[in-house]
Amino acid sequence: MKGLVLEYIDNGTQLGWLIDRKQHRVFIYLPNIAIEQLDNPKTLNGEPLLLGFVLDLSQIW
Repeated sequence: MKGLVLEYIDNGTQLGWLIDRKQHRVFIYLPNIAIEQLDNPKTLNGEPLLLGFVLDLSQIW
């Protein structure tokens, strides 16, 4: 799955979130930036690409 997200980034996607529901982890993919891992975050912020967008993860966990 991670390889698929990287393929999207390589083809122009500006933001990718890989949400692992079982482990309560989120991997954030951005072009030219190391993959960031968040453990059990309460929310995801879409800034600066998705201004004002916040994903509440309480319904997912």
